Amino acid sequence: MTIYEFEAKQPVIGRSSYIHEKATVIGNVMIGNDCFIGAGAVIRGDYGTIEVGSRTSVQENSVIHARPEEKCTIGNDVQVGHGAILHNCKIKDLAVIGLGSRICDYAIVGTWVIIGEGSVVSTRTEIPDGKVAIGIPAKVVRDVKEEEKKLWGAYKQKYVELASKYKSSLKRIG
Repeated sequence: MTIYEFEAKQPVIGRSSYIHEKATVIGNVMIGNDCFIGAGAVIRGDYGTIEVGSRTSVQENSVIHARPEEKCTIGNDVQVGHGAILHNCKIKDLAVIGLGSRICDYAIVGTWVIIGEGSVVSTRTEIPDGKVAIGIPAKVVRDVKEEEKKLWGAYKQKYVELASKYKSSLKRIG
């Protein structure tokens, strides 16, 4: 992993969190416990603050950043899909951010929201709790179903387990 201090600010990494050696974490970043940070992920707290809650996965090639003196917050038990970009936004607990999605400045993604793959949550947009939003720009299309909560809950738990397994069992062979 590549973890950098920047302007006397060092990332704080929670216990049992896994950060891939090809992920980059810079500056004023707080990552909770039991998180999974995948290869190619970039979490830049260089002139803003980044907070990532516990049991959250930030998957491969995702980018998280904030404006100067501002904050990007990601709650607990969140899944940030491969290639997503989160900029100066707030993601509440239990949300699912689909592959390649973009969450723009000052947007708020509510608790147990699912953002569909490739969607763009525009600046200052708020997606209410328990909704599915898709498209460019993202629009609410329906409520999250109980079976989706169970399915996504299982996926999220797999990433908590992967974080633990990767810390103890991942071995470079080449």
